Amino acid sequence: MVIKYQLIKKDEKSKARYGKITTPHSEFETPIFMPVGTQATVKYLTKEELEAAGAKIILGNTYHLWNQPGHEIVEEAGGLHKFMNWDQSILTDSGGFQVFSLAKLRDITEEGVTFRHHKNGSKLFLSPEKAIEIQNSLGSDIMMSFDECPPYPASYDYLKKSLERTLRWAVRGKNAHKYPDRQGLFGIVQGGFHQDLREYSAQETVKIGFDGYAIGGTSVGEPKELQNLALDYALPFIPEDKPRYLMGVGSPGAILDAVERGIDMFDCVLPTRIARHGTAMTHKGRVLLKNKEHERDFGPIDDKCDCYTCKHYSRAYIRHLIKAGEMLAGRLISIHNIHFLMNLMANIRKAIKEGYFLEFKEAFYLEYGLNDINKDF
Repeated sequence: MVIKYQLIKKDEKSKARYGKITTPHSEFETPIFMPVGTQATVKYLTKEELEAAGAKIILGNTYHLWNQPGHEIVEEAGGLHKFMNWDQSILTDSGGFQVFSLAKLRDITEEGVTFRHHKNGSKLFLSPEKAIEIQNSLGSDIMMSFDECPPYPASYDYLKKSLERTLRWAVRGKNAHKYPDRQGLFGIVQGGFHQDLREYSAQETVKIGFDGYAIGGTSVGEPKELQNLALDYALPFIPEDKPRYLMGVGSPGAILDAVERGIDMFDCVLPTRIARHGTAMTHKGRVLLKNKEHERDFGPIDDKCDCYTCKHYSRAYIRHLIKAGEMLAGRLISIHNIHFLMNLMANIRKAIKEGYFLEFKEAFYLEYGLNDINKDF
């Protein structure tokens, strides 16, 4: 297996775990948050800014890179790492989430998914084999199996048929993988929020055999307590010596709940997306910097933060940039939000290593003002 996971410390009061993952490009500690670089860039941020925040692995989007600039061009450039000047680890999704997010533009069959291009309407076809072919060309360290991410809510019968098809697609994708000696491949567990379906999907996906396992089909509009149940149902059947990845989750409360249940890896567009709309993450909760209350606030976004933005710019100045329509506002808040989540993950790892994770989680929830997980942003 090209992706190696080392379980170093298990929390005695929960299922949280501290470990290390080694890929062909880097080694990093877990639990970890992975910034999303959909178009081979984490929006607004340079490589140097990501590294300063502590990023060790980022994501690329198979569907979007397939369409622009094209995986052949990325391969000609020497792969995604060289193309985007990122020498640490990269994970690429499979396009499966676009099966969900572009629901009005696609048709699912046993062979794969026919899309209408989200911009020009041209016809596209993505199969398990094509998704792996694209990711092989991109050269990511970790590739994801092609799956269907079902909507919420969905009927039991639909979810069962969907996960059975996802399992068949997983086998086809694994068989199409050309470079198992230099690119890892993760399987994806589906099944909605039904215990028997999640357990079955987890067991069958593990039988196929992958470098790591992801929990998919969450963060699709369900209450967060259902997300937690999906983890409770699936994780007992995932091998302890493999990485565990919860797809599409980046809010602090949801991360802490998932770490408590044994998740190692997270990704989400949340920190940069809300930054572009003027929202910052702080240890006291979210802050809407465009609000008038910050007009004469000459302190940093977060007085406990040591990121570049908080060292050099005030809430008042950033509010001015937002009101003036200046792009710098989104950049500065993005730098802060990514740093905030990276710092949260570092504190989580420290708490697990030193044996006070649940106390850390309780204190964070209290300070963050998070008494209801569904109010997490």
